[in-house]
Amino acid sequence: MGSRITELMETTALNLESLRDKVLVVDTFNQIYMFLTTIRQRDGSLLMDSHNNITSHLSGLFNRFTKLMENDIKFVFVFDGKAPELKNKEREHRKEIKIDAKKKYEEAKKEKDMERMKKYASRTSIITNDIIKSSKELITALGFPVVQAPSEGEAQAAYMVKKGDAYAVLSQDADSLMFGAPKIIKNLTITKKRKQSNKLVYETIQPELISLDKNLNKMGIDQDQLIFMGILMGTDYNRGGIKGIGPKKALKLIKDKGKDFDGIFNEIKDNWDFDFGWEKIFGLIKNMGVVVDYNIEFKGIDEEAVVDLMVKKHDFSEERIRKRLKDLQKNKPKEESLNKFF
Repeated sequence: MGSRITELMETTALNLESLRDKVLVVDTFNQIYMFLTTIRQRDGSLLMDSHNNITSHLSGLFNRFTKLMENDIKFVFVFDGKAPELKNKEREHRKEIKIDAKKKYEEAKKEKDMERMKKYASRTSIITNDIIKSSKELITALGFPVVQAPSEGEAQAAYMVKKGDAYAVLSQDADSLMFGAPKIIKNLTITKKRKQSNKLVYETIQPELISLDKNLNKMGIDQDQLIFMGILMGTDYNRGGIKGIGPKKALKLIKDKGKDFDGIFNEIKDNWDFDFGWEKIFGLIKNMGVVVDYNIEFKGIDEEAVVDLMVKKHDFSEERIRKRLKDLQKNKPKEESLNKFF
């Protein structure tokens, strides 16, 4: 949602050392989708155990976050709840994309075109209830708290950072900025590599920080104006926005008209292809439901629970799992009060 907004935003390069002793709120669905998209076999099929349960997400979560834990970074994992009704069209659009990709995958499979098979298979990723359940089980076994959002996970994550319970939101999307997250961190990986969208090649990446206040000041706008800009360009609730309006034009309209959103809308409403007004989206973003009485408690790793899930239930190598946990425990940070991490 509103991802094109970041085209106007400055980022600051980060190193892992700068995040030591920080708490990050993870946009968990965002991370899981990345793992389901990229962690696949040569023919594009997902990793599975002997019972045909998908395990790509478990591999990604375990390997990435245990590595990041070596840098004394703590994580709170937020899961999406029920999507708003306004998002139904976007969800239908995504479903159509997956159906089309599945069709093209089957065509490539008949032709034994491995490259195209992997390309289209990566576009069919779906987060199932089983994937959510096993992800929560692994996260809990690693000692991290799970927060279930009532609706959009990005809104919940933004609220928690605004409240001061975490340093930043970890996500590749700009959604949390629209919900007012003070800071977002992108590209947080150990390998410093990322698969390019719709391609079978990887690019070198650097962890980046986006500061909301810094960029609002740079653009000379406030949070409400940022939300309205996002609506002009398109969000998950009005896909495509208004034809012909990109980041630069949206900013110019805001700079020219200030907060006269009705005036701006009246100028371009002929290109508004939705059966509701901009106010409905604006109100939804401003008032997205969140949980306010969540519990953040960091616990130690339950090694046997990790092994039970990863090895006994899903066929991962016990030797590799225990070795990874042993290596992690060598530099395990001392248990300290939560207050240290802010």
